[in-house]
Amino acid sequence: MKTKIEWCDYAVNPVKGLCPVACAYCYARRMYKRFKWNPEIRFEPEWAVPIKIKRYNPSRIFIGSTIELFGDWVKPEWMGEIFEFTQWYPENTFIFLTKQPQNLLAWSPFPRNCWVGVSATDASMFYDACAYLNQVKATVKYISFEPLLEQINGGECIEGKRLDLLEVADISWVIIGQQTPIKKATMPKIEWVQEIVEACDKAGIPVFLKNNLLELVNYDSPETAFAFNSEGYYRQEMPDV
Repeated sequence: MKTKIEWCDYAVNPVKGLCPVACAYCYARRMYKRFKWNPEIRFEPEWAVPIKIKRYNPSRIFIGSTIELFGDWVKPEWMGEIFEFTQWYPENTFIFLTKQPQNLLAWSPFPRNCWVGVSATDASMFYDACAYLNQVKATVKYISFEPLLEQINGGECIEGKRLDLLEVADISWVIIGQQTPIKKATMPKIEWVQEIVEACDKAGIPVFLKNNLLELVNYDSPETAFAFNSEGYYRQEMPDV
């Protein structure tokens, strides 16, 4: 329940099973196979008990940390029950993250205390994320560049134009990180991170840099000054809602 994910307090999984998305870098799939957990995709009603207990301790709760909730393998009635539950506890913030943004519109508008994000590891996923999020209504719409595997403004992109989609799509938060657990092969280049941060600053979007990027930055170096706020703190900003 309690999680090491820096941008939330707790993580819960109302739907369990081996995620069919099968990302090559998925830590949850490795755990399922290593510990021989039940791979059947199923809804477990008891998932909400810890949240009920902590009702008077407002928290940020990540729902679906080990499986893709917006895939076709998750029954609509399961999702309906999850969203209904979030409205019973308006003091908490419930955070959703998907790699299936094409299915978000079916649940829009989202409850007021639900934040909705899309993972984008490369330029193509970023473009799709913005296109679909632009159609969605939610208090907070965000993009998670984790792991960031390539330069978003690279290739044939006209300098600065692709990341301008952050403002066009009304994105209100951005997370940047490398693969968890940390692997050197997925550490992004500092310039990839910098161009996203600068685009966010231009659009007035708060940025959350994961701790696993700390080895890229140097507090005393002007080249990585973008990673720190005006008070000198490493930028782990949250939406102002």
